Amino acid sequence: MLNFLSDFLNRILSVFSTFRFSDFLDIVIVAVIIYVCVRIIRETRAMQLIKGIVFLAVIYLIVRLLDMEASSYIFESIFANILIIVAILFAPELRSILEQIGKGTARKSFKTLTHPGVAVGIAEIEDSIEAVIKACSNMRDDKTGALIVFENQTLLGNVIDSGTVINAKPSRALIENIFYPKTPLHDGAMVMRDGQVYAAGCILPLTKKTVKSSLGTRHRAAIGLSEESDAIVVVVSEETGAISVAKGGILNNDISDGDLRDILMNEFLPNGSSSDDKIISRLVRRMRK
Repeated sequence: MLNFLSDFLNRILSVFSTFRFSDFLDIVIVAVIIYVCVRIIRETRAMQLIKGIVFLAVIYLIVRLLDMEASSYIFESIFANILIIVAILFAPELRSILEQIGKGTARKSFKTLTHPGVAVGIAEIEDSIEAVIKACSNMRDDKTGALIVFENQTLLGNVIDSGTVINAKPSRALIENIFYPKTPLHDGAMVMRDGQVYAAGCILPLTKKTVKSSLGTRHRAAIGLSEESDAIVVVVSEETGAISVAKGGILNNDISDGDLRDILMNEFLPNGSSSDDKIISRLVRRMRK
């Protein structure tokens, strides 16, 4: 045992004896580059693709450990050309990284490295949900069309970039004013992030699957975004005033205020967890953003 510890310490000392300042600088530069790249693309669909690549890498490791020759050959072919595959898949994101570095956005992102984040309280989330429910109820009576996105774990940077950032405390009056037909931001989606009205006038992807002819563009957009992310999307029909909710590519039509409250509360304030757990969860999500 003593020989093992002695050998281990000698190896550590040998590493540090040859460690130069240039090695330290090399590690820092690589870490900064990785951080800035992740910071820039974290709110794009590229993050989902990266998760897929990591999953494939784990499967490849398991396949190699089990000595599965046929599967190993397939994965080796994939990872042998991984750089080319990444360049093709992430071409828009790579362009975005270079553009934002040129504009100085990357430097601003680096300044947020030590940002402590802010916990989102339970009351704040509940108030935002109640504000949306009251606004949707009034807009249903007036047959005012609305499209409201509740961001969940998947960040919606691409969607937010297509609209106008507001970052305001939600209220019934504010939400109704955004979707009032004669206002500039009414013809688009409003994004809720961490209990705030974060952006409005945003463009959502339309679903490619066949839907009922009675459903309009708002409903198709709600389904489309819920297919590509874990967001909860609330729709108020301009034709009928009916309230619908899209989740996981499935649209629940003509729901009541109580049903809408249950869906949002269960999603963002899950039952069975303490207030402390919920606050910690929100703090972690805010720090990720």
